[in-house]
Amino acid sequence: MLKSSYLQRIYDQTLARDPDQPEFHQAVMEFLESIDLVIDQHPQYEQCGLLERFVEPERVISFRVPWVDDQGKVQVNRGYRVQFNSAIGPYKGGLRFHPTVNLSILKFLGFEQILKNSLTGLPMGGAKGGSDFDPKGKSDAEVMRFCQSFMTELSRHIGQFVDVPAGDINVGAREIGYLYGQYRRMRNSVDAGVLTGKGLSFGGSLVRTEATGYGLCYLTQEMLKCMKGDSFEGKTVAISGSGNVAIFACQKAMELGGKVVAMSDSTGYIHDPDGIKLDVVKSIKLERRGRIQEYADQVPGSSYTKGFQGIWTIPCDIALPCATQNEIDGKIARIIIANGTIAVAEGANMPCRPEAIEAFIQAGVLFAPAKAANAGGVATSGLEMCQNSARYSWSFEEVDQKLKDIMINIFHNAYDTSVRYGVPGNLLVGANLAAFDKVADAMMAQGII
Repeated sequence: MLKSSYLQRIYDQTLARDPDQPEFHQAVMEFLESIDLVIDQHPQYEQCGLLERFVEPERVISFRVPWVDDQGKVQVNRGYRVQFNSAIGPYKGGLRFHPTVNLSILKFLGFEQILKNSLTGLPMGGAKGGSDFDPKGKSDAEVMRFCQSFMTELSRHIGQFVDVPAGDINVGAREIGYLYGQYRRMRNSVDAGVLTGKGLSFGGSLVRTEATGYGLCYLTQEMLKCMKGDSFEGKTVAISGSGNVAIFACQKAMELGGKVVAMSDSTGYIHDPDGIKLDVVKSIKLERRGRIQEYADQVPGSSYTKGFQGIWTIPCDIALPCATQNEIDGKIARIIIANGTIAVAEGANMPCRPEAIEAFIQAGVLFAPAKAANAGGVATSGLEMCQNSARYSWSFEEVDQKLKDIMINIFHNAYDTSVRYGVPGNLLVGANLAAFDKVADAMMAQGII
């Protein structure tokens, strides 16, 4: 129960309006619990209905996506774009292609994106989109036809000064290329800044592929240094997932001196006590799009176990959940704590349930929430937009340094805010308040729109 009757009313209205959207409810409640600490200091928010506007998307676009499979049969999927808040800049957020995509998940992701983008310090609003289309098992030609159909409708609603999508789960370089090609065809214009995550030959940025995983480790390293006088050096690390975020978090964690001993996918997890051989994982996942189980067949001394959540039974010093939302509940959190983990940083969006976060904070485990810890991807997307606007490309080292600086600044912004509001070290509250302050100021300054 929230202390503020105003915030409780906001949450009750959210439940009543969208009773079938549990992921969105969870994200809103987590945010409102942070705001509850300070809402009494801002009576003007209630007077102008600011929170009512903040939890309601500015625009929700839903459309059908017909496409033809390789057998000549017409298939139909649903496409979405949730344009949540543009107070500080054009809408910005990824596209996700996955069978589980629905409005609840996209609204939760778009809501989180508002705060995440605010934390980067770059002028970007929050949005999210995607489709219940599953690229797995589809030919390149089928994926291309789907992307072309999807973009035919989406192109009406985006633009480099309006809404700039990027990739997310199952939307990588191949999909972004097809989407951008169709956008260019539809608009008869080379607006490179309309999509990020593009190939390097047509306006993409170096480090974009690595950015979320690298950024996760940069923030975690700063958190360890400033809050515990420690680092990755000599630590064992467990990373759930084996997509781009997990793979490049693994790479950077090892570069920083850690030993990654476990990774997973949706079928199960691998454990390699000698340290994950990243070249093998990259070959399986990035080249062949295979299953993580193949790792155990190729690397002596490693093992594979069915059931992806079991990865958290493996003792580690640092846990980096990079798979999907709500993978760690209270029971799993207690296992992680009992195994002596000193830090948990979220690489995926909302991988820890509220009871898990509470358990970590109560146990003194350092906890970095996704809106801060995995902001590296969108931060580098923002840097890609800068390069597109300037018709210029920075070197890998330049982009990497800018990314590192942004992630370090995000940590200190969240930490300093937590201290200012009397909850020192609670980065969840600090990140929410720091991000919201900026967006709220912009919304107040622009009037009731």
